[in-house]
Amino acid sequence: MTPSTAIVTARDTDTVRKALLLLEDQEIRHLPVIDDERRLVGLVSDRDLREYRLPVIEEIENPDQADDLLDTPLSEVMSSDVISVDASEGVAAAIDLIIEYRVGALPVLDQTTEELVGIVSYIDLLRLTRDLLGADEEESED
Repeated sequence: MTPSTAIVTARDTDTVRKALLLLEDQEIRHLPVIDDERRLVGLVSDRDLREYRLPVIEEIENPDQADDLLDTPLSEVMSSDVISVDASEGVAAAIDLIIEYRVGALPVLDQTTEELVGIVSYIDLLRLTRDLLGADEEESED
């Protein structure tokens, strides 16, 4: 899990342009959108932005339209019905949610404050599995 101190976030008033830059600069695929109290209000993924941009870009005849597209607020493109996991839940619960809802990442929320405290992706879970399997292999060699 990426802890809250390292998690990159956006606001719903931020633009598609800013989200694209954050995703690229930080080499991430999911960008939680939070309010002033760090409560989750949405999630934007690289896939969301590709699906938003590609059909529209093909129809652009005037370069100014591209700027308008990039200046669209995230509130218009983010997923607001976000599947999340409670910080008190175990890894198995996160895996079950990722499989059931076919999502690439889950925001991790504090149950009492509803504050975003981290994000766990399927890549995090694969790394954990690899590390656990590696530890098992080392033990069996001894």
